[in-house]
Amino acid sequence: MLFNSLDFAIFFPIIFILYWAISRNITARNILLLVASYVFYGWWDWRFLFLIFISSVVDFIVGKKIYQTENKQKRKQLLLVSLLVNLGFLAYFKYANFFIETFVDSFRLFGKELEVSTLNIILPVGISFYTFQTLSYTIDIYRKQLEPSKGPLPFFTFVAFFPQLVAGPIERASHLLPQFYTKHKFDYNQVKSGLLLMAFGLFKKMVIADRVSILVNQVYNNPEGYQGYEIILATILFAFQIYCDFSGYSDIAIGAGRTMGFDLMKNFRSPYLSKSLTEFWRRWHISLSTWFRDYVYIPLGGSKHGKYNTYRNLFLVFLISGLWHGAAMTFIIWGTIHGVIIVMEKAFTAQRNKVAAVLGVDKKSVSRKIFYIGVTFTVVCFAWIFFRANSLSDSMVIIKNGTYLNWSQVLNFYKLGLNPQEFWTAFIAIFLLVLFEWTHQKTSFTKQLSAQPLVFRWVFYLMIVFALIIFGVYGDMAPKEFIYFQF
Repeated sequence: MLFNSLDFAIFFPIIFILYWAISRNITARNILLLVASYVFYGWWDWRFLFLIFISSVVDFIVGKKIYQTENKQKRKQLLLVSLLVNLGFLAYFKYANFFIETFVDSFRLFGKELEVSTLNIILPVGISFYTFQTLSYTIDIYRKQLEPSKGPLPFFTFVAFFPQLVAGPIERASHLLPQFYTKHKFDYNQVKSGLLLMAFGLFKKMVIADRVSILVNQVYNNPEGYQGYEIILATILFAFQIYCDFSGYSDIAIGAGRTMGFDLMKNFRSPYLSKSLTEFWRRWHISLSTWFRDYVYIPLGGSKHGKYNTYRNLFLVFLISGLWHGAAMTFIIWGTIHGVIIVMEKAFTAQRNKVAAVLGVDKKSVSRKIFYIGVTFTVVCFAWIFFRANSLSDSMVIIKNGTYLNWSQVLNFYKLGLNPQEFWTAFIAIFLLVLFEWTHQKTSFTKQLSAQPLVFRWVFYLMIVFALIIFGVYGDMAPKEFIYFQF
């Protein structure tokens, strides 16, 4: 079920009303949420509910047994069971064909053709997200940082919680699981804040992401037919498409949870205002970057064993992150680019600061901030080429054709799938979004809005609703899914 669908528009109010009607009974409330979550996920394909169910059963039992034994060898064996089951599902459904194709290609390099066909596998929606979420549970118990769930119902509901099931945020059991044990009191301001965040997420998805996707798809699905500024524009717009699409989903998820009294972690903090790639990853997909930090980077040794080991660990994290995003060489290259730049930043930050000090450049100057933001955004956009391209060969064509600059193309953007009205609607919406994020980096917009007069607040609410109705992209041209569903 999609957040931007009529099905969800009917489904969510029903669940919301039933939830608060029985909220005093924690068991009944969790049963409702579990059933609702399974219906929400099964709406796409009910057959894959067994994956979530098996993963939940295995990790609930394993977590309990790990907690009950002090035998180190047995604890490791139990943890290995959890890793094998969860990563085994992920490896089969997401990477089996990638490994087969890579195996065949490796023989082709030596002139040997293998007659091996790929498997007919459907990738379950959200498998990468709930796999990482449930793994954090057993790993934290193994590390003695978490006690197991008090019962199967809260844990099963934690794993399948519908607002963030399909595309995150990837929650930690230590943060979200206890919220299924406690009573939640109806709070009008909290509900209002949640609904506002959901509306803002829908605005980013339906007004910006879905609109610019028309232009992006036209260029990236036929890279040979476009050059120069056409490719540059499509790449920049893809940067905003994926941000508005993914952060829009996170906003809706966090907002939906908030209306029912749940606190989900913030997943984005204006990432395109970052002054370095290191800062970008502190602002982009925060739940994933912190997951890799805690469960990959630190176990590898983190920064404890010298700078070269630190560089190696950082690079490996981003290489794995690229593979997590997709079973293709384009995603591996995307992760490699980020890994290399992050390592370079780590190695040369001190030198950069020394040069700035010698030149007398003020660290806090607006011009310096804007310069670094521009450089970082350019690097991120270049990496997005590999992320978005349909194949590695397409990405090479895009980079090559992108160097052929022709000033006449600047005034010829309307042939790229958007008419003038649609193009300027997207441009103005993106400008307003950037302006909004620039002016609210250190302030809470919801708190500021709640302090305004009642008339002003309701005018603002109605403006968002009308913007969604008038400027939202509907019909066959609108993408039917969020981008990160494929990951």
